Amino acid sequence: MSILAVVWHWWIAPVLVVGALAAIGASVVGYLQQVTYKRYPRD
Repeated sequence: MSILAVVWHWWIAPVLVVGALAAIGASVVGYLQQVTYKRYPRD
């Protein structure tokens, strides 16, 4: 049973890391877009 836990952790860790980095990146891009659009509105 312990080998299954080790395999599960090695499998899920990259998925969680990639998901977290994608969420952080999307938040930063979204924030910068909102700030830029408020500062430089398009006509």
